[in-house]
Amino acid sequence: QVQLVESGGGSVQPGGSLRLSCTASGYGDAEVYMAWFRQVPGSQREAVAAIWPGGGRTNTVDSVKGRFTITQNSARNTIYLQMNELKPEDTAIYYCAASRSVLLFKFLSGRHTTWGQGTQVTVSS
Repeated sequence: QVQLVESGGGSVQPGGSLRLSCTASGYGDAEVYMAWFRQVPGSQREAVAAIWPGGGRTNTVDSVKGRFTITQNSARNTIYLQMNELKPEDTAIYYCAASRSVLLFKFLSGRHTTWGQGTQVTVSS
């Protein structure tokens, strides 16, 4: 059974940093594309960053480029989202996603996508 477990959310002041983690299990040796999305209640889920299996390529949306970095561990089963210079508008529930389809690297989710449970990030003074 495929499963994603996230950790690392919390509250921080503007300008602060947080690091999110997401560990995938149940994929065996398959090549898995992984990504981070976020959602504010009442709004659509939006993409944040995606990573190619093995970490050789990343895809980051303009609103967080230069502040957020997505990386992957050598075992290829855990991704991280290092978030620096956080702003109040970064406040959201952050979701980890995984798929065997390259569509996820382009932020195209669907039936091929597995989602984590979400972790709250709050940026406030």
